[in-house]
Amino acid sequence: MTGLRILDPDRVRTVRAECLDWMLVLGRRHLARVLRAYVAHYNGARPHRGLELKTPDLRPDPAPWPGNGARIRTRRVLGGLVHEYELAA
Repeated sequence: MTGLRILDPDRVRTVRAECLDWMLVLGRRHLARVLRAYVAHYNGARPHRGLELKTPDLRPDPAPWPGNGARIRTRRVLGGLVHEYELAA
């Protein structure tokens, strides 16, 4: 699980509050799978205020919002516990 320092108390609190407090973990393999999915979301899609609402994994800046009638695509992460949104093509 690279990219997330598990022993950092702030990150442990974030993982617990946003993920583990809402799930029933059924063993070590399940916990590892849940943490991998959450770390991928945390680093790749979740905006961070300290990074000016960017993600730790650099992504291209999104295109300007097209206005009325824009279609949005939703991706469910962790069985719908977390949702990621992006403009549909």
